[in-house]
Amino acid sequence: MQLFDVDNVALCAIVTACLQFAFFVVVCKIHIQKVVDIAGGITFCAVALVSLCIGQTFLVRQLLLTTLVCLWAVRLATYLLYRSIRAGGDDRFIGKKENCCRLLNFWTFQAIWVFVVSLPVIFVNAPTTPDKPYSEEFTVLDVVGTVTFIVGFVLEVIADVQRFLFRDNPSNDNKWCMSGLWKWSRHPNYFGEMLVWWGAFLLSITTLQGIQWLAVFSPLFTMAILLFLSGIPVLEKKADEIYGSNEDYRNYKNGTSPLIPLPPTLYQRLPTTFKRFLFCDLSCYHFADPEDGSSKAFIPTPV
Repeated sequence: MQLFDVDNVALCAIVTACLQFAFFVVVCKIHIQKVVDIAGGITFCAVALVSLCIGQTFLVRQLLLTTLVCLWAVRLATYLLYRSIRAGGDDRFIGKKENCCRLLNFWTFQAIWVFVVSLPVIFVNAPTTPDKPYSEEFTVLDVVGTVTFIVGFVLEVIADVQRFLFRDNPSNDNKWCMSGLWKWSRHPNYFGEMLVWWGAFLLSITTLQGIQWLAVFSPLFTMAILLFLSGIPVLEKKADEIYGSNEDYRNYKNGTSPLIPLPPTLYQRLPTTFKRFLFCDLSCYHFADPEDGSSKAFIPTPV
């Protein structure tokens, strides 16, 4: 079945926008803040399932990718909700609760995020036409994509659990997490999420034609958000402000990969160029002097 366009992209965009607007109204007018934590996950599931059901073909690749995306989305929503309940709220919305305009900006960006990142599953689930036959053969790319998705998902789950348990221990108050995966990476959960969406894209490649190659913006947009916008820069700045004067923290930060997990003894031996371009150890992640931890003026590196 086709609605609006051959790939049902417009329908998925409408579903995304309507759900996010509904959640915005609930938060802004009824003040039920907890829906913030589940809104993204619910919308990801809705887009994946709607595109699958409207397509009405239910082939193996479609069922596999839809299942993987829904599994990732449900896990994310339940984790964020549980974490928020335990913490007594979400500090991302301090100062925004009474400002509907600022909240609308958040929900608009979240709608764009969900839609763009969902492009691989939308195109995989798109109805077949005589001009766009669907290959049912499971290829090497499908295997690589599936494995990449699962590895990324497992990394993200393990990293989130390790950090949650660390922070849930009262003896770790005013300490930074550097155990488990966090000993090898300052943001292993983000690396896992990037792998998830590169895996989804690889799993979709066999079916992509023409404009459907826009699906590559799913992992690229994810990387842009985490590397340059609301991900690593925000957390690094916050950590530098809190722990920057601590010599042990500075040693940890200067000697640990910001993203890709690698033993510190190996990472510290790498040339600076390798760290910059292969491990994303960018100057825009450093908000304190590496020697004494004092604050320093920061000018973002052009991207």
